[in-house]
Amino acid sequence: MDGDGCINLQLVRRKDYVLGYQIRASVTFFQRTVHRSFLEWIQSVLGAGFIRERKDGVSEYSITEAQMVFNVLSNLTPYIRLKKMQCNLVMSVLEEMLSSKRLEPDHFLKLARQVDRFGELNFSKRRSIRSDQVEAYLRSRQLLIP
Repeated sequence: MDGDGCINLQLVRRKDYVLGYQIRASVTFFQRTVHRSFLEWIQSVLGAGFIRERKDGVSEYSITEAQMVFNVLSNLTPYIRLKKMQCNLVMSVLEEMLSSKRLEPDHFLKLARQVDRFGELNFSKRRSIRSDQVEAYLRSRQLLIP
């Protein structure tokens, strides 16, 4: 995970969602396509996710289902060294999301701010959606109490 993997937490615009956005967590493993069978083996063991081949000769195995991401990270946490803070933050956000049947707008915004924090831990330069956009959307729909 520390070398050929990625832990991610992002805000995704979703017009079909009441709150207008989704918090998406993912775990992705990378290997040269000639070693795709290794990714297929991991997928068969975990029973989730999908594999795609990129044009640059790399295959990636991604898991995006929240409960599965939480389970994978829970099992890998003792072995992760470089991405320990990211792992803990993703698990904390997922724990709150999974324990709620439906997030209230103010709680969702609090978690969206944690997604911003995750971007800072990863020194993300390409992150295009931030919690201030989520807040503006929620206020424009009068979903937040001032």
